[in-house]
Amino acid sequence: MADQMVIEAQKFINSYDVAGIPEVEENGRTSWAVMFALTRALQHELGITALSDSFGPTTLSTLQSRHPVVGPGTRHEKINKIVQSALYCKGYDGGGIDGTYNDRVTASVRELKQDMGVDGTYPDGVPPKVFKALLTMDAYVTVEGGDELTRAVQQWMNGRYVARRNFFIVPCDGRFSRDVQKALMLAIQYEIGMSDDVANGVFGPGTQQGIRNNPLSEGSSGTWVSLFTAAMIFNKRGGVFFDSHFDAELAARVRSFQNFVKLPVTGRGDFQTWASLLVSTGDATRRGTAADCVTEVTHERAAALRNAGYQIVGRYLSNVPNTSLDKRIKSGELGRMASYGLSCFPIYQTWGGEAAYFNRGQGIVDAFAAIERARHYGFKPGTRIYFAVDFDALDHQVTENILPHFRGIRDIMNEHGQGYLTGIYGPRNVCSRVAAAGYTTASFVCDMSTGFSGNLGYPLPGDWAFDQISTLTVGSGAGLIEIDNNIVSGRDAGQNSYNPEQTTGGLDVGMNMSQRPALLADVQSYLVNSMGVPEQGGNQGAQPLTRRSTTQAFNNLMDLDGIVTHLARTFRMRKAIIQCPLFWEMRMFNDLDVVADELVIDHYSGTGVSTKDDASTGLAQIFARTAITARNHCIREGLIGGTLMDTAVPNDVWNVWQQLHGDHVYNVSTVPAVLVQGAADVGAARPSMFTGEEDTRRALARFNGTGPAAENYGNAMLGLHRVFEKYNAPLRGL
Repeated sequence: MADQMVIEAQKFINSYDVAGIPEVEENGRTSWAVMFALTRALQHELGITALSDSFGPTTLSTLQSRHPVVGPGTRHEKINKIVQSALYCKGYDGGGIDGTYNDRVTASVRELKQDMGVDGTYPDGVPPKVFKALLTMDAYVTVEGGDELTRAVQQWMNGRYVARRNFFIVPCDGRFSRDVQKALMLAIQYEIGMSDDVANGVFGPGTQQGIRNNPLSEGSSGTWVSLFTAAMIFNKRGGVFFDSHFDAELAARVRSFQNFVKLPVTGRGDFQTWASLLVSTGDATRRGTAADCVTEVTHERAAALRNAGYQIVGRYLSNVPNTSLDKRIKSGELGRMASYGLSCFPIYQTWGGEAAYFNRGQGIVDAFAAIERARHYGFKPGTRIYFAVDFDALDHQVTENILPHFRGIRDIMNEHGQGYLTGIYGPRNVCSRVAAAGYTTASFVCDMSTGFSGNLGYPLPGDWAFDQISTLTVGSGAGLIEIDNNIVSGRDAGQNSYNPEQTTGGLDVGMNMSQRPALLADVQSYLVNSMGVPEQGGNQGAQPLTRRSTTQAFNNLMDLDGIVTHLARTFRMRKAIIQCPLFWEMRMFNDLDVVADELVIDHYSGTGVSTKDDASTGLAQIFARTAITARNHCIREGLIGGTLMDTAVPNDVWNVWQQLHGDHVYNVSTVPAVLVQGAADVGAARPSMFTGEEDTRRALARFNGTGPAAENYGNAMLGLHRVFEKYNAPLRGL
């Protein structure tokens, strides 16, 4: 909703005709663009010529020298207007935007400083540090997701330390963040006794020694206890109150935290406990019992790892395409590790180093590939595969990229994983948010990246299994190996026995896109010469107007080549038998199909006008009841995972129909299930890499139903099957 006074503030900004002060949209909504523009306006009024979005040292020192306190006595109209505009943008009364520091402004500034916790330090007006905070999007009241305990700590830190040179007012919104974490570190350094020239907010040797010099235990009191309880609160340790007394209840909460992060359970505020509260690695000198590495674990390396106390090793299922790094598991390696008492947890990562990689479609592809590789190596059901997010994903990127990606992984793992579990490797915030969405069951946390915004200011995820805290080498000579050292929670013990390795030779692979024009030409020729279907329009005698040309349907099929290939490999059937009905139904999609879809939607919308409760829909034109029957059959056969549904239950029919209609992956994934069930229904052999033509024809015919029309469909699709096989078979070497 637009705020009229914010619009007035935006109009004030736009009244400037100064290079470097951008025009802002007059929409009544506060934003960083507005705050940056106000910052530039202030710099201009202070005589600074190099205008910037940053309220940096130059702005601060110039303001300090010219207007050490902006208040009732300030006669600089434009600076007063900047204060008034910023107050409105913060949600406070600015007393109009008239350039007068009036009683309403005075009252609002007093309220603002109380909210910040600095009213005791700055009783009068707007000093430079308050002005700096005013020109941000930081909130000083509790916001959604915040809590009052955290806000109380934020206000206390502001009030106690704001007079220090490098301590700036932090948000008082009740939410732990990167800035609040740095402020806490500065507070600790000040209490250690560091000067403003030394304190830098970094967990360095001096800070670590200072913490060691101030151990806490039951009966301790004072500011150090306040800082310790603050750190516990920031790490979301329930039942902890902001206090200066270390009592028995706090000692119990400390023991709970120590057990959670796998430290010695002492109930004391010792160095390792402080470290785990302050930095993502905790005490990085700790030795874990798990490791991950990109290097093959040979006999010598396995012995070195075992002798160094390691019990579990993370290894990679795949390599990164078109790179020289060979990190994937080698044949026989898992059995070799097991013989030395080493378990293994598998990691899936190809790229995963930037936000653009992550989307639902890529998640689906990754899940299929990870399942296939895990089966190849013989990992048994119950194995958890960790999918990597190997970059500092910002929160909006988690929402827009990472969550859809893992939703795709979740869907495929649930349906085709056959007992494999889904884990995630990534920063704390990424792991926690994906777990909260229900897409993963455990986290492998890249805490070694202490500077990641997704680690700094976030607690260790509650479902953590492995905590990666350092890189080191173990062994010597032939046994020398570089590893990432991981703390183990006990949530995942890895695997130490395996099925025989599976070969994937003879299965279909992705289309050689250089042959795409030739395949299209052959498909067009077959449709015209054998089926009477021209490039545009329907087949001979067809009345409904088709909505796709042969080329358009073919291009759609090629766009789906990845998912079709993975489905064929997963079901171990020829890709051509999936391609044929999928391509044909896309090609012959027509106006009557659209009408039928609308009637089904109308039936379930509650209007009661339509009695049509099912229709063939989606890319492959599949009925909901057909999909339910086929999927139930495949679930019972152990070919896919899922919940059995009932064709007689309207809610089941409607739910499945909606997925068929709106989710292309679900629709295409249903095609092989329909083919498998259809073959069983007519007594044909289950589609495989070696199914004969007659059984293939019968399965394809059943996809269309029963009777003469279905038989004609099967005959036509068999010919199309031969066209696709002409291009698929040479690629798989058959």
